[in-house]
Order: sequence, then structure tokens, then C-alpha cells
Amino acid sequence: MTSLLRRTGFVPLMGAQFVSALADNALLLVAMALLIEQGQAAFWVPLLKLMFTLSYVVLGPWVGVCADTWPKQKVMMVANGVKAVACIAMLWGVNPLLAFAIVGVGAAAYAPAKYGLVTELAQPEQLVTANAWIEISTVSAVLLGVVLGGALVSPAWLQQNWVQAWAQFQDAQTVYTASLAMLLVLYGMAAALNLYIQGSGKVYAPMPWNFMSICQGFWQDFKRLWTDPLGSISLSVTTLFWGVGATLQLLVLSWAQEKLLLNLSQAAYLQAATAGGVIAGAALAARWVALHQATWVLGLGLAMGALLPIMLWVTQWQTAVLLTTLLGLVGGFFVVPMNALLQHRGVVLLSAGRSIAIQNVNENASILAMMAAYSGLLYFQAKVEDLILALSFLMITVMARVLWRHLSLKTPFA
Repeated sequence: MTSLLRRTGFVPLMGAQFVSALADNALLLVAMALLIEQGQAAFWVPLLKLMFTLSYVVLGPWVGVCADTWPKQKVMMVANGVKAVACIAMLWGVNPLLAFAIVGVGAAAYAPAKYGLVTELAQPEQLVTANAWIEISTVSAVLLGVVLGGALVSPAWLQQNWVQAWAQFQDAQTVYTASLAMLLVLYGMAAALNLYIQGSGKVYAPMPWNFMSICQGFWQDFKRLWTDPLGSISLSVTTLFWGVGATLQLLVLSWAQEKLLLNLSQAAYLQAATAGGVIAGAALAARWVALHQATWVLGLGLAMGALLPIMLWVTQWQTAVLLTTLLGLVGGFFVVPMNALLQHRGVVLLSAGRSIAIQNVNENASILAMMAAYSGLLYFQAKVEDLILALSFLMITVMARVLWRHLSLKTPFA
């Protein structure tokens, strides 16, 4: 890690990622509170996350080209500016759903620039370590962002005299004006940190900006990455992992409340335990797995699927904490080398920005599909036990197929 920091100036990149993700996750809770304050129906709340995720899928063909056309640190700065515009829109009374869709636009543009810059700045042998530290930074920001968001919508915060005076002085349409102002400051800090990120100097051939050319180019890139032996393996794994991970987040909450008899706030601690496991797994992967060894972790996908049914026999919260931490640890150790391998193949076959955009489209489409399936099963009153077994079966089946394909092709690393 020391050589990575010294050679690439990686600290500002991690700092910018941390602050931006911190603000994103805190803003989600503030946007939820705004919807409740406005008396919107309950079904509007999950639509916030849907709009955010949908931006990655819809804008994928364009944001990858943007990341390769302009310096990536400047694209990241502009993306944080777009998120700041969303905060201002909420202050002006714009519907939080529309405003959070703007946040999704900024996030969709930010991701290929960020990971593309990681790929360009780090040497191939440093990619696992670089991805591990980005993952640690992101997961830590998610955890602290939830805490910060909860604080910014809490009565203890809102009832402070200066917060109320600020709202009156601004003649604001919401009591959360000071909360949004705090998040504006965070987005400003994230944008400022981008000034300290050194560019890679990598220049790509210009691409035409008409609609059909971009769509056709994206489809060709999509097929090229999916037909590459190592690219398809890593893309299959990360697409599956993020879809399952998003579903598991909600499933753990239901399981904890129904089977462990925990309340919602107590159940959330299990998600925190999972996040802690991911951080530990990512750190171990950085230490023990080299890029050319990335496919060695494929068996952990099977292990992760096999761990899920153990939830059916857990009745004590202490055991649940250990299990969710273990799931996170296996997941972190599993996905970080796969991310690094996918980025390496992407930059070899395509370019940094375009390959990350394809990864984002696949992973977020998987999240949308898995969330739709999960919601559909709940609509038909599927039991928690059945949902756990279905998720385990999906994970084991897909990973067995991926592992068999890898072993039968004997795909060499390149």
C-alpha cells in the first residue's frame, strides 16, 4: 500500500470517494424524511433508491465516454457539483424523488471516472490492493453516512435553536434546511479534494457524440467484454454479487425481525456487522491475493451460497452477528479480486471509463432485477425461509456454472 500511495497520490482519491459516498448515504435519509414531511405515500420512499440505481443503467453508454473524453478527476468534480445541485433543488422545494434522480445522474458519471482513474493510476499488480482500499473507503462511508443521515433528521438536531433560527432566516420550505446545507458543504469538500488528484495523462481516441454511434459502440463493447473468457467470468461474478448483496440487505432485516425477534434498529446492527466483515475481507484480499491469482477465489462464491441456509438454524442474536460478519468477510475477500480482474481486462480490451460503465450497467441491472423478484415474492407472501433458500440456490448454481466454465476453458491470465 505504501508504494501505491507514493507512486499515485492515492490518498486524495480515497478521500474524495469517502466524502462523496458519505454525503450520498446521508442525503438518502434526508430525502426520505423530506418525503414524509411532505405527506407523500409510503411507496415513494423505496422509489428514491430505484431512481438512483436506474441512472446507472440508463446513462451507462454516455458516462463511460465522458470519463474517457475529459480528465477523470475533473469529471468527478463536476459529478459532485451535480449532486450539490440536487441538494439545492431540495432546498427550493423540488420533489425529493426528482432531486434524488439528479443525485443518481451525478453518481452514474462519478463511478466510471473514479474506477477508471484507479485502473490508470495503479499498476496491474497493485489493482487488488487499490480496489480493496476503495472498497474499505466506500463501505466505511456507507456506515457513517447512515449514522450522519440519522443524526441530521433526528429531533435532537432539528430542535437546536440555531437550526430553527437558520430555517426561519432562510424562509425555508422545510425544517431540514440546515441538514441540506451541511451536505452541500460535504459535496463541496469532495469536489475540492479532486483538485489534489493527479491525472494519469492517459488519452483515448475521440468518439462521435451522436446518439446511435454511442449506443452501437456501447453494445459492441458490451459483447466484447462478455465474450472474453476472463472478462465474462469476472463480470458474471460481480453482477451476481451485487444483485445478491442488495437483496440480502433487505432479507437480513426481515429475518432478524421475524426469526430473532429484533426490532428494526437492532436488526440494522446486523447490517453493520456485515459491513465490518466486508472491510476485513477486503483488507485480507489486498494482503494475500495478487491479480494473477484472482480466479483462485471463485470457490468462495460457492461458500457464500452455502453459508446462507445456516440462517435457518440461528436463533440467538450473538450467533447472528457472527454469521453476518462471516458472510461479509467472505464477500469482501471474494469480490475485491474479481473487481480488480474485471478492471484489468476492461482496460486491456476497451478503455478504463467504457469498461467500468459496462460493469455498472450490469451490476445495477442485476440489483433492479433482484429487487423486482424479491418484491414479487413478498407480494405472493413467500416465507423468509424460502427466500433464503432461493438466494442460496441461485448463488450456488451460478457460481458452480462459472467455476465449471473457468476450469473447462483453463483460461490463462493476461
